[in-house]
Amino acid sequence: MELKIGLVGTGAIGRTHIERINNTLQGARVIACSDVHTEFGKSVAEKYGLAFFADGEAMIADSSIDAVVVTTADPFHEQYVMAAIKAGKYVFVEKPLAPEAEACKKIVDAEMAGGKKLVQVGFMRRYDPGYRQLKKLVVEKTYGEPLLLHCAHRNASVPDDFTTPMSVENSMIHEIDVLRWLLGEDYATAEVAFGKRTRNAAGHLQDPQVMILTTKSGVRIDVESFVNCKYGYDIKCEVVCEEGTINLPEPANAMVRTNAARVTPICSDWSQRFVDAYNVEFQEWINATKAGRVDGPTAWDGYVGQVTAKAASKAREAGTVVKIDIEDCPEFYM
Repeated sequence: MELKIGLVGTGAIGRTHIERINNTLQGARVIACSDVHTEFGKSVAEKYGLAFFADGEAMIADSSIDAVVVTTADPFHEQYVMAAIKAGKYVFVEKPLAPEAEACKKIVDAEMAGGKKLVQVGFMRRYDPGYRQLKKLVVEKTYGEPLLLHCAHRNASVPDDFTTPMSVENSMIHEIDVLRWLLGEDYATAEVAFGKRTRNAAGHLQDPQVMILTTKSGVRIDVESFVNCKYGYDIKCEVVCEEGTINLPEPANAMVRTNAARVTPICSDWSQRFVDAYNVEFQEWINATKAGRVDGPTAWDGYVGQVTAKAASKAREAGTVVKIDIEDCPEFYM
């Protein structure tokens, strides 16, 4: 049986997911889309041969739709995820689950009230082969207990409307999720420090900055966010263990010898770096949805991520260490 998907939000990542599901993956097809920008949404529907719904909630409720993908602007995630829960349909929502922790908690409460897990959040790094290698070694304690993590999240550049809080809440939110998954434990505290400001940042943006997290067992994590590094898109993670260190593998790019130099190209943006992770993520979501389960990052993971990000933002604004208060994970999400 082919899973029939309705997609809300036909911006760049939405169109990429339509192409991914319909042209690369197996077992599903996007058959309908919706967008608040009606004329643009209609043009996307025409391009890909989809039905168009002016009302996203009407599309979600329609009997022709088996499952939902939400790729709207962040402030609209809650609206459409809640509509999917109300309709009893599996929903994949790009990160963040919602921009505010309170909205995430509403989604968690609604899902639990319905009695069935339906929501998966798009934290694609959990599906990256390199991070999965790290996870296996950490779980098996091949080199003893993890003690420290040193990480970096670098972009060549960002648009002028990128703000200082977005370094944590839109960029390092990926580290917040994947490192919690990697270590298998929640965070206890957060703090943020600024480096010397680069001349390449827009006037309102403080760049670079460093987020420091401490887990409940005492693992210390530092994550550098440098969103105007100019040289490319560069993701790093080193796990320092008791008896060795483990480094995230670099993407496999051919080494070039030219002009008396030896050069190994790096990725220019996230779409190049994590294309395989996105493909694995969506194929596993399709398979799990057809089997009637959620295997990936849950609504609870999305909620915990936002609570942690907001604590880090508060720490940045206050210039102090902030305790992260998260209630125990409900048995529903165990």
